[in-house]
Amino acid sequence: MAMSARNESLEAEYPNLASGNYQITSPRTPEYNCFAWAAEEDDRWWSPTSEDYYWPEGSPTAWDTATALETLIQTFALSSYKPCKSADFEPGIQKVAIYIDSNGMPTHMARQLSEGRWTSKLGGWEDIEHELAGVEGEKAYGSVYIILGRSTLEY
Repeated sequence: MAMSARNESLEAEYPNLASGNYQITSPRTPEYNCFAWAAEEDDRWWSPTSEDYYWPEGSPTAWDTATALETLIQTFALSSYKPCKSADFEPGIQKVAIYIDSNGMPTHMARQLSEGRWTSKLGGWEDIEHELAGVEGEKAYGSVYIILGRSTLEY
């Protein structure tokens, strides 16, 4: 259910949203972050860097420039996600995108919805539906580095 079609504060923070089609789909909340949202959770903040946050059991916890991307990929692999060749919508495949900054650090994740659009939790801000590139940019989350996917038939 869409809450709002446009938001000048979000567009200032994420300039690519201004030229695309996006919708705010939830009120602001600090309860969860983009990693949790990508994993279809909205009740806890995911982070391997603090005992105050949730991180899936059995997941690696190394989180620095050299290890963070692989940590995130391996964490989602525990839920059967594997690298995909394309971000294009494929029926029966749930996809997530990992964004990285210019140093190769993961900055954000988005999840593809059943009709092919993407959804993101913007830090402590709102959830939005958007185009994949909508949150890309130096001022925003960097760029999409990898798409992971899993069969929806298993879940």
